[in-house]
Amino acid sequence: MLKYCTYDVVFQEIPDEVSLAISLTNCPNHCPGCHSPQLWRDEGHVLDREALKEILARYKGYVTCCCLMGGDNDPDAVVETARAIHQLSSFKVAWYSGRNFLPSEPQLFQYVKLGPYRSDLGGLKSPHTNQRMYRNVDGQFVDITPTFWRDHLLNEALSQSRQPVEVHHKSSLEFAKTKH
Repeated sequence: MLKYCTYDVVFQEIPDEVSLAISLTNCPNHCPGCHSPQLWRDEGHVLDREALKEILARYKGYVTCCCLMGGDNDPDAVVETARAIHQLSSFKVAWYSGRNFLPSEPQLFQYVKLGPYRSDLGGLKSPHTNQRMYRNVDGQFVDITPTFWRDHLLNEALSQSRQPVEVHHKSSLEFAKTKH
């Protein structure tokens, strides 16, 4: 049985999707440095078919993906919830898991994030992360983790471009002399 504590529209968890993120509680992983330790507790509302139907209906036409954040305590229930999302909506389905393996029925998911959070390696935005984001492309799971590194790589390039550059100015006369 899955329980949830909150849900919200998010823009960064799944590339190129407007996602409805449902935060599932009772996480067994307890990763040191976790940004959502409130999800460790076994509390919240039961995420049964009726609750899911009501939540999904509120966001019809506003989101493109439903992202299940957690659920590692009951992976089979996550698979059944993914099946229900497909039956009740046209949303893509994503799962953020701290586990290191795909769900039992991976075809039900368009995106899967795998791997526990390790503070020494950082989350998906870090090029050093152990976590991986996969996209289901025609039944094959393709690692799209580097798409999260855009900001990091851009900031790195900008910081390098801000290095002092030695500029030599020539007067018009000096320039004209070198042309002839």
